[in-house]
Amino acid sequence: MKRQILLATTNKGKLNDVKEILKDLDVEILSFLDFDDYPNVEETGLTFLENAELKCQAAFEKYGIPSFGDDSGLEAFQLNGEPGIYSARYAGENADDESNNLKLIAKLSKLPEPHSGRFVCAAVYYDGNEFKSAIGEVRGNIIKSPRGNNGFGYDPLFIPNGFNITTAEMSHEEKNKISHRLNAFKELKKFL
Repeated sequence: MKRQILLATTNKGKLNDVKEILKDLDVEILSFLDFDDYPNVEETGLTFLENAELKCQAAFEKYGIPSFGDDSGLEAFQLNGEPGIYSARYAGENADDESNNLKLIAKLSKLPEPHSGRFVCAAVYYDGNEFKSAIGEVRGNIIKSPRGNNGFGYDPLFIPNGFNITTAEMSHEEKNKISHRLNAFKELKKFL
């Protein structure tokens, strides 16, 4: 039987990304979607890393399965790192991707271009004994007109450095070759 690792998320996009990144390991990646009564983890940390630790610790404590936690988001440099740790709920607690994107566009519209920023991912592994962590990032520019239908979150607004297309215009494979999540989980993979 394969060793199981639980990814503390209900986000199918994140789950697919992590499965793709770790496909060469002999592990079965589970998520909260595999359980009926998963913990609702409040992201009370002040950093991506703190929130990722909260998630994987809650998952391990609930199920006793070694766990990954990940927290990620977009930081616009002209907005002092906003939306940052509030990326998923930038436009409000139950906001969807479109609402979050519209709020970001509205704030950036008042500022001169270019709008540079970065996607950041903190990935944490917890086995009940110790936390192992890694940070990944990808830098680029934030545009004000969404482009592309692939991906999720702020992908339609983000053009990575060295590219002229948004991450939402990239194939899943192209995006995974450069993504902030890839960078973090590749580093974290060394501990497994």
